[in-house]
Amino acid sequence: MRQERNPAVYILASKHYGTLYIGVTSDLLGRIWQHRNNALPGFTAKYSVYRLVHFEMFGDMIRAIEREKQLKRWHRPWKINLINENNPEWRDLAVSIGLPTLAPGEGRNGP
Repeated sequence: MRQERNPAVYILASKHYGTLYIGVTSDLLGRIWQHRNNALPGFTAKYSVYRLVHFEMFGDMIRAIEREKQLKRWHRPWKINLINENNPEWRDLAVSIGLPTLAPGEGRNGP
């Protein structure tokens, strides 16, 4: 059986106004779980970037990839403004997609 695809662009942050990471995926819940559990070695694991602070859903992957490229070209203040516009407290939005929120100061789920 084929998995349903839900293209999304997302922004992770290490903390309020911290290090940012922009990514694209067809499975937002699964990808955030991978980041939080360091299943994907690289930038997010190295800099403890695990908090989902912004995401946008798309009808197809082509538009999602175009948006990801656009956001990656943006200056940091523009990205900060985008996050502040919809999530001024920089809450961990992962709870809205089915993952537990991170405790304050916690880098990732688990010990």
